[in-house]
Amino acid sequence: MTPYVSKSPRESYINYRDLDIGTNKINNSKRSYAKARVWGVKYFKNNFNRISASAQPAQEFLHCLSLRFHNSSSFAKLVYTQHNSSYSSVLKSSAQNLRFTTPSTPTPLAIVTPLHASHIQAAVHCCRKHGLQVKTRSGGHDFEGLSYTTAYKVPCIGRTVGLGGHLSGGGYGVLFRKYGLGADNVIDACLIDVKGRILDKKSMGEDLFWAIRGGGGGSFGIVLAWKLKLVPVLANVTVFTVSKTLEQNATKLVHQCQYIAHKLPKEIHMSIIISRVNSSENEKMTVQASFTGIFLGSTDELVPLMEEKFPQLGIVKEDCFEMSWAESNLWATLSLETLLERSQKSVLSKTFFKAKSDYVKQLIPESAFQGLWPKFYEDEAKFANFETESPYPHSAGNLYSILYVFMSWMRRVYNYMTPFVSKSPREAYSNYRDLDIEANKINNDKESYAEARVWGLKYFKNNFDRLVHIKTKVDSQNFFRHE
Repeated sequence: MTPYVSKSPRESYINYRDLDIGTNKINNSKRSYAKARVWGVKYFKNNFNRISASAQPAQEFLHCLSLRFHNSSSFAKLVYTQHNSSYSSVLKSSAQNLRFTTPSTPTPLAIVTPLHASHIQAAVHCCRKHGLQVKTRSGGHDFEGLSYTTAYKVPCIGRTVGLGGHLSGGGYGVLFRKYGLGADNVIDACLIDVKGRILDKKSMGEDLFWAIRGGGGGSFGIVLAWKLKLVPVLANVTVFTVSKTLEQNATKLVHQCQYIAHKLPKEIHMSIIISRVNSSENEKMTVQASFTGIFLGSTDELVPLMEEKFPQLGIVKEDCFEMSWAESNLWATLSLETLLERSQKSVLSKTFFKAKSDYVKQLIPESAFQGLWPKFYEDEAKFANFETESPYPHSAGNLYSILYVFMSWMRRVYNYMTPFVSKSPREAYSNYRDLDIEANKINNDKESYAEARVWGLKYFKNNFDRLVHIKTKVDSQNFFRHE
């Protein structure tokens, strides 16, 4: 039939696969474009060049990586491509925000789950060589999913590596009032830089060491390890919860707490979670403020202390629970073994959410809270919450921070709170990432300092310019990006 059918090339339907037409050589890890074109143009005609253009960097990257892994069996076990049956489960294994696990979310070319520093060095080298982007995922708690999604075609990311993102974003925790941020307690670090070198504090220099402790995860290199100064914690601590509805004077208590919380002893960390509940009095919807906290001491010490400092709250022994420090991280709702679980069974319940944050510098009037409560009766507020926390001492003048959760409802509340929070710029916590603030343009190879400064000042204030200077010095081509 040759004389009577299509010629130059003799075409074929892709779903009627025919190996007689042509194939890649078996066990040939480096594919030849010329050989692939023999059969490619028969199936795809002129579209083959376009298809191969997108596939070529991916294949070249994987080939490069396989050569640097040295051991083919370890490569197969540690590198997951989109064609691997385990790819999806590995990608979603520590993705805490289900909003970024939907089919429409762009996903990475490959996932590397390194066992040794050399595996990370190989990924960095091959990504740079073939023009790909690399991202590092720590616990997967990025509010905007930046550690496991991408707007770029072929990046490569690392799997869970520990608390790297927590410390590189500052390390805010319940002990910060007494011992400072987690980043304040870092005394050394091990980092892979853009050249693939393994650096410690001495070899990276004071500027870079300063930048990675709060300057944003993934922007300066890949942190392999942190060396921390340990702090003493009692064998047992006390956690407490006191919940009050609007009918139980919650508005006045929330307002009064602003005057009191930052003056409490440093051994107390307290937050307020505001949510919608059914009233126990009339079974109608109401707003509830839950005052929760942890005290580095006993119940017998805490109750009289709170009676003295915050008598309006009315805390009693029945509101308090003594437990080990480890148990307090789980509030005794899960077993301690949960802390060792790194698979899909997350310590935190996974959900779809959007979050924003604010810092409060001046006391919010009681009337502002009264104006806020009606928003909790809106349909979208069913699962929403509004959380305030004790003052963040490393941003001078801040009384406390606010975390809002849940999409368009949250955006309306965020707009409502504008007059009552920090201004010029409206500040935010860098580990509560929020792309509504601003972001670099997608596929813009030349990043604009002016554009980046819009969001940079909100996260880092006057430290932004110093961070830009360090970034330019250690990674002038902007290879490491957290965007």
